[in-house]
Amino acid sequence: MTPQVEYCFTCWPGGPVTPPPCLRCGSRRLYWASGLCQRCHPDAIPPPDSCTDCAGWGATRRWGWLCKGCDSWRYKQSPIHGQCTVCSHPAPLDPQGVCRLCHKQFTLLRRDDPTATWKEVRAGGQQLYIVGLFRSARFTPRRRPPCPHPIPPPDHQQLILFDMARTLRHRDGTQRLAERAEPHLAAWVGQFTDRQAARLGWRRKLTGQVHIGVNFLLGLLDAPGVKLSATDAALLRQIHYLPHAHVTNILEEAGLLPRTEPPCAVTTWAQAAIALLPKAMQAQIDVWLAIMRDGTTRTPRQHPRTTATIRLYLSGALPALTRWAHDGLTSLEGITPDHIKDVLPPPGPERNRMIRGLRSLFRVLTGRRLLLSDPSRRIRPGDGSVIPLPLDVEAIRQALNSTDPAQALLCALIAFHGLHTQHLRHLKLTALHENGSLIIGDRTIVLATPVLQRLTAYLQYRTECWPTTGNPHLFIHVRTAVTTTCVGPAWILQHLGPHLTSRNLRNDRILDEALATGGDAKHLSEMFGIGLRAARRYTAVLGHPGLGAPTP
Repeated sequence: MTPQVEYCFTCWPGGPVTPPPCLRCGSRRLYWASGLCQRCHPDAIPPPDSCTDCAGWGATRRWGWLCKGCDSWRYKQSPIHGQCTVCSHPAPLDPQGVCRLCHKQFTLLRRDDPTATWKEVRAGGQQLYIVGLFRSARFTPRRRPPCPHPIPPPDHQQLILFDMARTLRHRDGTQRLAERAEPHLAAWVGQFTDRQAARLGWRRKLTGQVHIGVNFLLGLLDAPGVKLSATDAALLRQIHYLPHAHVTNILEEAGLLPRTEPPCAVTTWAQAAIALLPKAMQAQIDVWLAIMRDGTTRTPRQHPRTTATIRLYLSGALPALTRWAHDGLTSLEGITPDHIKDVLPPPGPERNRMIRGLRSLFRVLTGRRLLLSDPSRRIRPGDGSVIPLPLDVEAIRQALNSTDPAQALLCALIAFHGLHTQHLRHLKLTALHENGSLIIGDRTIVLATPVLQRLTAYLQYRTECWPTTGNPHLFIHVRTAVTTTCVGPAWILQHLGPHLTSRNLRNDRILDEALATGGDAKHLSEMFGIGLRAARRYTAVLGHPGLGAPTP
């Protein structure tokens, strides 16, 4: 135990004894305890003292031993700290090199003598002040209005006579427009905001910004029963500090804003990719895109395809479509097998990708009776698949031993168990079990010991960074922590590092298992959830000279 001293330095036997200097600031005044003075000790209540910038009396530790005037001066002026050109006192300076005390003294001199100069500021000494005496005598604290009773909007809907576009050009500001909101309706919508904040673990700052944004849009309502529109909600994008997505979600949940489905990303990408093609060709591709995206129950029936498949097929067929449009073809009706053979690249992956994209396009259009025949029916893709080869072990080892818990866990889950990017993005906390297993669909994966160690470290890191988040997904970041959405593919690619991708790392793991099992395709299919055709892609390269024994 640490010995306790029963005497202060003043009452010390044989004293008084001079106390030692403060260990933090070096002051020999107001010694308190533990080697710290009364100004530096966290448990002490120091008396008021002089401001460190202007020497005004009455500064406290709450404001860092600054008066409110000097604190505002530091915030408004550029962060220049040096000796004042007038009084040579080290303090924050304005662009002219003058401190706040000299600036205040010069302002007082100019009241009596408009021709006063900076040299006269030090002529008769400087006037020090008492902190907080420049507040107006008529200042009265603003009373907080009573909290209004929440009342839901009326059941009827008020029709608009003139639908005019709203603008913020002639508004008095965001706060003024938020104050125009009907208080009872704002209190009713505020209940939805508070519930959402408690469920998702929002911080106080974000909750306040959402309240302001909601009241801002409610201030646009001209009469009871009027509904907001998507155009009104788009005004929030002009105010950078208001969260547009959170505000619109709250208003949609309250029923004051119609729900609008976000535009399909693959549709937006496809429309931009085919924008330079002829109109007739664009219309045919739109039919193919709708069937690939939504599927069809008409004969011939087809299931919806994934976004990655649609992008792969269209990006493969786009060079051929662009070449035909450049040659003067305006529609796909006149395409023959010779046209396809003329635009095919040399044998390889690009040739196979183009053939698969064109076959999908012509097959769908022929099934919809938009084409008389399929010109790509007799054109078969060759064996041009990319041979999977092992990765550099050193790059994988660096990612596994990374100081970033997210990077280490991502690499471990792929390198040990071969998880796909979609599995990692949509992996939820409920899929983890206490016995060290992971449930993905109908597969039960027993996690390896190195993966469990990195999982424990990441869960601790996740709890420390976002202790109140309500996002159910395992991997989150600063933006998804306040929502329920999953991370994007770009986040996973960025965290794996510059030398690794999820696809190459997964190929390396499956290839290593194929080498260890002697090319058992059924084992690969059951272990990694892939088809037999995909499994044979790895077993077919066992005799490649670049492959050796599996790396331990």
